[in-house]
Amino acid sequence: MGGLLSVVIPSYNEEENILNTAQAIASVLRGEGIAYELLFIDDGSRDATYDRIREAAQADPAVRGIALSRNFGKEACIFAGLNEAKGSCCVVIDCDLQHPPQVIPQMYRLWQEGYDIVEGVKSSRGKESFFHRMSAGLFYKLMSRFTKVDLNASSDFKLLDRKVVDVLVSLQERNTFFRALTFWTGFKSTEVEFEVAERAHGQSKWSLLGLIRYAVRNVTSFTTVPLQLVTGLGIACLIGFIIVGLQTFIRFCMGRSAEGFTTVILLLLFIGGAIMVSLGIIGHYIARIFEEVKGRPKYIIRERTEDASSREGADGTNR
Repeated sequence: MGGLLSVVIPSYNEEENILNTAQAIASVLRGEGIAYELLFIDDGSRDATYDRIREAAQADPAVRGIALSRNFGKEACIFAGLNEAKGSCCVVIDCDLQHPPQVIPQMYRLWQEGYDIVEGVKSSRGKESFFHRMSAGLFYKLMSRFTKVDLNASSDFKLLDRKVVDVLVSLQERNTFFRALTFWTGFKSTEVEFEVAERAHGQSKWSLLGLIRYAVRNVTSFTTVPLQLVTGLGIACLIGFIIVGLQTFIRFCMGRSAEGFTTVILLLLFIGGAIMVSLGIIGHYIARIFEEVKGRPKYIIRERTEDASSREGADGTNR
C-alpha cells in the first residue's frame, strides 16, 4: 500500500525555522521515495513566518501554506491542516524540528502494514530546564488523570490514516483536544519512540501559565471529571458539617458550651471557598456550552499560497 503523505506543520512565530524545516522533512521523504506534500499552517504569527512559507512554496511545489486570520491556537491550527490535507495519510509534526523527521518513514512503513494511527511517544524530553520539566510533568499527569488516557509520554507527533482524519474533521465540536481524540477514535494503533531534539532556533512558546490554560481548556472540552469534583467538594463540606455538629451536640450534653470561634470562621471560609470553586468549574463548562452553541468556526483562513500563485499566473504580477 502506498499513497501521498501529507505533513501538517502548525507554525506560530517560527520565521527562523520554516525554510530549515521544509528542507529537512523534504530531504528525508525524498530519500525514502515517499510522495509527499508539506502543509504549513501559520497561526496568525506576528513575525515573517508566512513570508518564509511563501518562499518555501516557491522553492518546492510540494510545499503549501495557509495563513489563519489571527491566532486561533494550536488545536485549531492542527484541524485546519487536517482539513486541507490531500494525502492518504497525514503526519502532524512541530515546526521547530524537536519532533525528528527521520522517524516519519518508520511511521509511514507501519501505516503500510495496516496501522491506522501511529503514535509518536517520547523516550526522553531532551534538554529542558528543571522548572519546565517539572511543570510539564505535572501537566501531563493531571491531564492523564482527568482524561483517563495515558498522555505522560504522548505528543502531537503522530500519523493518521485518511479515515481517521475524516472522522476527526467531521466532529462538530469547536473545542477539541487532538492528542486525546486520536485515542478516542479507537482505530488500530501502534507506537514509535523518539527522542526530543533541541530547537535549532527560537524558544518554546509555552509558559507555565500557557500550559495551565491549555490544560483547563482541553480537560473541560474532553471530559466532565471536573464537574464530579464539585460533588466531591459538596460531600467534604457535608462531612465537615456532621463532624462539627456531633462535636457541638456532645459538648452540649456534657454541659459545656461550644467553643471555637476560630473554627467557625475557618469552616465558613472553607465552605465559601468550596462554593466559589464549584461555581467557577460550572461557569467554565457553561462558557464552553456558550462557545459551542454559537457555532463559530474553529478557524478562519486568510490566505493560501496557491491562491497567490494563481494570481501571479493570471497576470504575471504578485498583487
